[in-house]
Amino acid sequence: MAFTTGGSGAMADINVTPLVDVMLVLLIIFMVTAPIASYPVDIALPQRSTNPPPTTTDPPPPIRLRIDGTGTVYWNDSPVPLTQLQQRMLQEVANDPTNQPLLEVDASGDAAYGVLAKVLTAAKNADMQKIGFVQN
Repeated sequence: MAFTTGGSGAMADINVTPLVDVMLVLLIIFMVTAPIASYPVDIALPQRSTNPPPTTTDPPPPIRLRIDGTGTVYWNDSPVPLTQLQQRMLQEVANDPTNQPLLEVDASGDAAYGVLAKVLTAAKNADMQKIGFVQN
């Protein structure tokens, strides 16, 4: 309600008390419901060990796998058929499963995605752990 204070006209102040009341009620509602909406995340933290980490040997030289625009796959600059690719990867993993070489995949811009998908599937099936992509 507006009251006059001697002839100067109506008072133009807004009553903010109801707004503050509503905001406090909303704040309380959000504070109560926020812990209910959170989900716990299990994290496996590393544990303290008295044993020193094992000394690692030098990693083997990387395998350069290049895919050109015609779909030909090159294993260290020598062509290899897709049917024999997984077998060669299995041999590399079998040499030392804990110290695998890095597989550097270099696919040209006009290479078919299907060939790249077959190469990555072969690497996954051979349990290759270190796969990198080369950009030109």
